[in-house]
Amino acid sequence: MAVTLTGFADEISPDLDEQLAVLQAEGISHLELRSIGGTNVLKLTDAELEEAKAKLSAGGFRVSSVGSPIGKYGVRDDFAAELEHVKRACDIAAFLEAPYIRVFSYFIPGGENHADHRGEVVRRMKELAAVAESRSVTLLLENESAVYGDTDDRCLELLEACRSPRLRLAFDPGNFVMNGVKPVSEALPKLKSYIEYVHVKDAAGESRMFVPAGAGDGELAPFIRHLKDTGFHGFLSVEPHLHKYYPELDNPSRFVRAVRALKGLLDDAGLDWN
Repeated sequence: MAVTLTGFADEISPDLDEQLAVLQAEGISHLELRSIGGTNVLKLTDAELEEAKAKLSAGGFRVSSVGSPIGKYGVRDDFAAELEHVKRACDIAAFLEAPYIRVFSYFIPGGENHADHRGEVVRRMKELAAVAESRSVTLLLENESAVYGDTDDRCLELLEACRSPRLRLAFDPGNFVMNGVKPVSEALPKLKSYIEYVHVKDAAGESRMFVPAGAGDGELAPFIRHLKDTGFHGFLSVEPHLHKYYPELDNPSRFVRAVRALKGLLDDAGLDWN
């Protein structure tokens, strides 16, 4: 059993050709499509998507997930627009044959109590999940900072409240560190049954800086051992955010460093990848 490596290739370059060249050099055949030429995937025209798909097909690449910004909006923002976004994301996922769409759980206004917004966030997430159910695509809830589901407990609340097979978790160790949660010691026991996908970010809690996998407090080594022990064979998506850690390097070099740090952890655990 092997995991499949993918990544947010727009951290390599805005240019899709350069993104694919670096992925190919690292033996990675998938990408999480978030933007091309600085334009978010949901705002790409049909013609631009057709051009991208042709390049992907020619190079033997596949899209693991549509890196949408759905739910990365204020909890009081217009939700009708969000429903249109998720429908568009479903169309794009179908066109690109991507099984997943990344989503978030809405920014909570600073200084306000998360609990006061729970009902509205759950309502929205249930509606998004219902659209996904009707379109046979799976939404991946990312534990992002400043949104409702920024901690393990609140991610669990949402996933349990929605109870949808089409709403699963994109487990992000680095983001948990940034929100004072120990990814393996605290979050994993609560959330392991919902993990469908992994965003490979690590972070140093004291300096509040994203770092290469294994160099921070994200407990990546024991997490990867857990993946091996439980037979996980899904996607590990590299999302470096290493501009502060490696200020002297260019973006392609930062991405390669991030990928090779992950490969080292996989090798140490004896977990095969493709």
